[in-house]
Amino acid sequence: MTHLKLTALSTVAALALAACATAPAAPDGTIAPRIDGALVSAETAGVAAAPVPKDWWRLYNSPELDSLVHTALTNNRSLAGAAANLEQVRAGLTEARSALLPSTTATANGQYARDPSFAPGDVETDVYSLGFQTNYEVDIFGQVSASIEAAHQDAAAAEAAYQSAALMVAGETARAWIDYCAGNIQLETAESNYGLQEETLALTRTLFDAGRGIRLDVVQAEAALRRAEADIPSVRAARDAALFRLARLTGQTPAEMSNAVPACESMPQLVSLLPTGESAALLARRPDVRQAELQLAGAAARVGIATANLYPSVSIGGSVSTASMGGTGDLFKEDGLSFGLGPLISWNFPNIAASRARLKAAEAGVDVALANFDETFLTALEEAEVALTNYAAEKERYAALEASAAAAEEAAELARTRYRVGSDNFLAVLDAERTFIETRTALAQSEAAKASAEINVFMAMGGGWAD
Repeated sequence: MTHLKLTALSTVAALALAACATAPAAPDGTIAPRIDGALVSAETAGVAAAPVPKDWWRLYNSPELDSLVHTALTNNRSLAGAAANLEQVRAGLTEARSALLPSTTATANGQYARDPSFAPGDVETDVYSLGFQTNYEVDIFGQVSASIEAAHQDAAAAEAAYQSAALMVAGETARAWIDYCAGNIQLETAESNYGLQEETLALTRTLFDAGRGIRLDVVQAEAALRRAEADIPSVRAARDAALFRLARLTGQTPAEMSNAVPACESMPQLVSLLPTGESAALLARRPDVRQAELQLAGAAARVGIATANLYPSVSIGGSVSTASMGGTGDLFKEDGLSFGLGPLISWNFPNIAASRARLKAAEAGVDVALANFDETFLTALEEAEVALTNYAAEKERYAALEASAAAAEEAAELARTRYRVGSDNFLAVLDAERTFIETRTALAQSEAAKASAEINVFMAMGGGWAD
């Protein structure tokens, strides 16, 4: 008996040493971001180096926006799905960790049986049995620890995916609110343009009735009025589309949102320079970049699982059982008690082609995850640079349009005055008013585009984080 024990232990030890000597090491799944210093476009964008808070939308100091984002983060259905997926993956981690504990099975059985092997004259009787089995896998080759590590990285990646979804929901809600506010401003501008054309038409009619104008001026003014009127429905439709988008993002119906949407007659403004913090650090910690890095680490852990499958699975098992015939009172008597204890070794050797194929597939999975990480990181870098560049460009465009609109308004007023006193023809009025209307409309659109570009920067930089 002692000889058998020593032989079994020696065999297990030899296999462990052989495995340690030949098992390939799992690749390192942690990659340092390849970027130093600020982003290329940060300097020209005129942003601040202050850190970005997790609830960055509060930088607009808008209670309405705060309330909408809070509602979206609570009720958004896509985000609810991401949260459910996170809980599902976390449950898988708990299951993987359970492999560190022994597995146990308890059985109890009672039946009326007939068996010719029973003693003569007692072939039919009550048979009772109790049993308890336990099995513990000895993690000699790291399969259990690698499985737990893979599940841990999967759970962390799922959490990053949830954070990415939350960032998207918050950003799109802020953008939809800005679009709604911009729609109101643009609708007011379109209606103001219509009112301006009404005044011009009234002026031409007055001059025509007084014999100081011509019918052509009246017709042209009426045509300009109808063009201004035609712009209003499309602007209103765009404003309503933003409202309906807000409804979906906040988990409400369009009717509910129409009744609950707060008033917005001006564009939300940042209370300070747009903060981006340390650009490289922010970018490296974007949720989607973190997710890709964690998926790479999980793929590396699966190489460890596949490597362990090349070697024996060693477990220690034990069982205790008792049986009696005729009554339960005899269950715990010594003559009905049996037990067993010892190691169990299972190995696919020498046919390990399938295990080697799984290892090769796991190693290829690391290459896939590494390529995905690189692509995700480079895409994030591109998005951050583009967002900052577009923000800088839109700020310049808005400043130029603001000056242009002021000049165009003065020119339109001068043209109307000259036409009223007969110093100029109506063509000059039409041209000046068309320029003013176009510039004022472009200014309203640029204000919305600038605000949307701010949201793009927040999202591209990861929108802040919680340590």
